[in-house]
Amino acid sequence: MRIADILRNKGAAVVTIHPDATVMEFLAGLSERNIGAMVVMGPDGLEGVASERDVVRQLHVHGASLLARPVSAIMTRLVATCTKSDTVDEVSMLMTEHRARHIPVLEGGRLAGIVSIGDVVKSRMEELQAEHAQLRSYISQG
Repeated sequence: MRIADILRNKGAAVVTIHPDATVMEFLAGLSERNIGAMVVMGPDGLEGVASERDVVRQLHVHGASLLARPVSAIMTRLVATCTKSDTVDEVSMLMTEHRARHIPVLEGGRLAGIVSIGDVVKSRMEELQAEHAQLRSYISQG
């Protein structure tokens, strides 16, 4: 299965945030949309990914004053990305290698979607269920 298949099923909409937005605005956006991360987009394109995990790590260091800081202060700048033609297995390995839960999908340098670890697990579960059904069918016909 390819990343294009996941995006076809879940949609390609991506919630983004400007690097100058405050951490408080970022948290409000996560809460309103019930998501765990946002892609940080600046005037020149992808600048990073900010997640709940980034907030927790920095909250430990800066305390409540973190809420007034810009998202650019907490985001992960070195972001692993993929394309629609990458396989789910390739992206799964990328997530493991980079310890990333969210991977932006780029096509021609433009943001085309985002894939989460949940999307990857769901895809793999669907594949396993299909294989199981095929094996049961094969055995019962044999």
